[in-house]
Amino acid sequence: MRKDQKSSKDTMTNNDASEKPRLIIASNRLPLSITENDGKYEATASSGGLVSALRGLGAASYLWLGWPGMEIKEEDRDPVNIALAKENAAAVYLDDQLAQNHYNGFSNAILWPILHYQSGVIMNPKAWEAYQTVNEIFADRISEEATEGDLIWVHDYHLLLLPSLLRSRLQAKKKKCPIGFFLHTPFPVDDFWRGLPVQEDLLRGILGSDIIGFHTDEYMKNFEGACEILLGTGTGTAEHHISHEDRTIKLGRYAVGIDHTRFTDALDDPAIQSRIQELGALYKGKAVIIGVDRMDYTKGLPEKLRGFQAFLGEHSEWSEKVVLIQIAIPSREEVKEYKELEEEVSKLAGQIIGKHATPHSTPLLYIHRSVSFAELVALYSISNACLLASRRDGMNLVASEYAACQQDRHGVLVLSEFTGAASFLKHGSILFNPASASGVSNAIHQALTMGREERKAKYEELRDFITSHTRCVSY
Repeated sequence: MRKDQKSSKDTMTNNDASEKPRLIIASNRLPLSITENDGKYEATASSGGLVSALRGLGAASYLWLGWPGMEIKEEDRDPVNIALAKENAAAVYLDDQLAQNHYNGFSNAILWPILHYQSGVIMNPKAWEAYQTVNEIFADRISEEATEGDLIWVHDYHLLLLPSLLRSRLQAKKKKCPIGFFLHTPFPVDDFWRGLPVQEDLLRGILGSDIIGFHTDEYMKNFEGACEILLGTGTGTAEHHISHEDRTIKLGRYAVGIDHTRFTDALDDPAIQSRIQELGALYKGKAVIIGVDRMDYTKGLPEKLRGFQAFLGEHSEWSEKVVLIQIAIPSREEVKEYKELEEEVSKLAGQIIGKHATPHSTPLLYIHRSVSFAELVALYSISNACLLASRRDGMNLVASEYAACQQDRHGVLVLSEFTGAASFLKHGSILFNPASASGVSNAIHQALTMGREERKAKYEELRDFITSHTRCVSY
């Protein structure tokens, strides 16, 4: 192991008293923010998401390995290691150029669109080389860190090669550690996947795992089919098992959940209740539709706005009785395609406001920034509907977050059929195809005119899911 990749054993103490194995999580980025103040480093843990889910896993101890999000000079790494160790984390250090080529050059410019059913990507050999190098650095780091019996859990499309690289290194060190892999994005049908010249290398990388998890049956079956067509794998001894290189790998569908109590508890916060009252008074007499999306072409923001525009044109009686509050969180703003998307969304928002706003009413509030958790909870709570129009989405946890804040109002979830969440929430939602503006319009109208009893019944379906799926995945 290189000097700069210092083992966390030098700064952390494992829980030797517990009989449960340690869990090692590997993801491209650590779920932490590193800050430096007068030569001292602090690591602040993120809240929500995978971090919250881990609290329910039952592991005696865990260590999270990943890139800290910035290039850190070698002389500064010891204090960073100490700061990370306090949060059960350890760094995989990368220089800026390598991290850039891996993350933006290959992971997001090539893999991300293919995984989300987008064609026409152009292979970049330099970016592919960086992707391989980063996966190898992770494999070196984790294989050195791991001890006999640790459970290793690899996450997402940035590290598709890692399971196989890691398995070979662990075998060379005579360490037996089960390896799990979970893909947080869709896995596409074969026609899209074969658009990658390195598709077989990536499949072999994933198949280094003992168990591979997906959001939905569709994604799992697409992966199984790709392995059979491209690698000639067998089906193993049971359903959803793959035979590869004298090994049997288990495939599974695992529903990602949220920590719903974080939202329900927040609703009892006096400050948030005060904000709910303020917003309720502000939008009194109006039906509020909430939308929360990253500014990403997979999220269907143009389709959503065109559908809402069609709704206003087809149902003019609602023009002063409805407001869509659309939060579009900036993402990858340095990438040309994302800049163009933001321009398109801003133009559509301007057209809607320009045509349908009056001196005392506007049907659209467009917020191109993040909002605080407290503000988000309040907005969820006062909304009559939540509109999510993704072209493709691994899961979309906004759907569950909204439901967690609707225990009193019983607002309606209006959900693209192309989200992973649609597989689990279809009975509690109104599903639609975002490619059809009239289909989006009809779904909005159905949500706003739905009767109280039907709203309650659909809410109860949503509630049952979010209260019974509170972990990220089962390992």
